[in-house]
Amino acid sequence: MLTNLLNEEHEKHPSYGYHRLAHLIRKNTGWMFSDNLAHKCCKNAAIRSTARKKYKYCKPGHENVRFKNIVSGKWNAKEPLQIVVSDMTMLKHRGKNYEWTYILDTFDNSIISSHISGRPGDIRTYYECLNDLKLLTKQKTTPTVLHTDQGAVYSSRPYNKDLFNYNIKRSMSRVGTPTDNPIIESINGWIKSEIASDYDINEYSDISKFLQEFVRYYNNDRPAYALGYLSPKEYRQYYGFT
Repeated sequence: MLTNLLNEEHEKHPSYGYHRLAHLIRKNTGWMFSDNLAHKCCKNAAIRSTARKKYKYCKPGHENVRFKNIVSGKWNAKEPLQIVVSDMTMLKHRGKNYEWTYILDTFDNSIISSHISGRPGDIRTYYECLNDLKLLTKQKTTPTVLHTDQGAVYSSRPYNKDLFNYNIKRSMSRVGTPTDNPIIESINGWIKSEIASDYDINEYSDISKFLQEFVRYYNNDRPAYALGYLSPKEYRQYYGFT
């Protein structure tokens, strides 16, 4: 019976490993069983995650002249909006490339802003995300650290000109050093892998609508290994933040 349920959940979420599949079944059924039993069932039934991550060592580059890496590996945020990270990644929909920019809150790995454009090199998505962050931090009395790579937009004066008025402190990875921003680099890979494995993105006529649905699912329902298999919403509520 457990193997059947694992198969059913695997068909819905091919990218999920046995830990996450087991968590979903326990959550949905109330059954009590170990991850080790789930692993044995998956092994016997040849149930394997379709997601695979590849790592490549990169020699650390130099720091930005204006914005140092003030996070410097200290990612243990104690509250929401203490440290946020931003990046742009490419998604393909019906043969066309789209540039998706989003901001992630490292406290619970929730996506707090997301904008997409089908125009190559469109910088508007960066500023739309930044404006969302400004609104979210407007009433904060403690600073929010915004960490990014040294991309052209993130490094530009127009992007950074009035951030200090919003109590936002800038931090930047060293050149060509993705390990300086490991949370979003890792999640970038997992998100794209899950979208490719678990969804037929081309069935959606509007990629913006698809991403809205995906971000809603990601923030509210998707169990995350880094959060003890809670969703970002559940993690935030568990620690008393709403």
